[in-house]
Amino acid sequence: MSLFLTWVEEKERFTLSTAGYVIFIALIILLLLLCSIVTQSKEKKQMSAKQLAFCGMSIALATVASVIKFSFPFTALTGGSITLLSMFFICFVGYLYGPKIGIMTAVAYGILQLIISPKIYFPMQILVDYVLAFGALGLSGFFYKRKGGLLTGYLVGVTGRWIFAAISGIIFFGEYAWDGWNVTLYSIVYNATYIVPEAIITVIIIALPPVRAQLKRVRDMA
Repeated sequence: MSLFLTWVEEKERFTLSTAGYVIFIALIILLLLLCSIVTQSKEKKQMSAKQLAFCGMSIALATVASVIKFSFPFTALTGGSITLLSMFFICFVGYLYGPKIGIMTAVAYGILQLIISPKIYFPMQILVDYVLAFGALGLSGFFYKRKGGLLTGYLVGVTGRWIFAAISGIIFFGEYAWDGWNVTLYSIVYNATYIVPEAIITVIIIALPPVRAQLKRVRDMA
């Protein structure tokens, strides 16, 4: 137990205290401000109102999409669900604006997920599961100027989240490994059971010509 975390005995996990919620909401605001400062210093201009609006809209869409989910019985305790394209909406920001804004938005989304649906068993898990794993979705931004950057960026972002989720499983959830399974292999496969199906579904959807045309229009607007 600490100022920011409270151990809930009946759920056997940590949850955020009132002070914790306040701190993490403040962090979201701080991250957006930092994103604006970085953009200003490197590109000689502030993050525009339009960019902030698109980032906020993407976070909102991803949050709604994350509620529409399917979970396997064996993921009920430690988490992990197939959602309705929630990772795509965050990766899409990187495709629109590049890695700086993409990663900042992805980290902000991760912190928002921590606030909305915290599953904290160990304090350091916050860094790996919510900051690094979700933040990795912003890696999509490194491909925003390349041909086919939307698909490549999405796959790289999702793979980044998979890697950090697997690391979290190895460090924090090894005791849940299936009988006879090596902890590392278990974590890789376990996290693949929800990340890979969602990625396949998303790739199929964004490859459809009408969807591609609409996404191009959104990018032109952004």
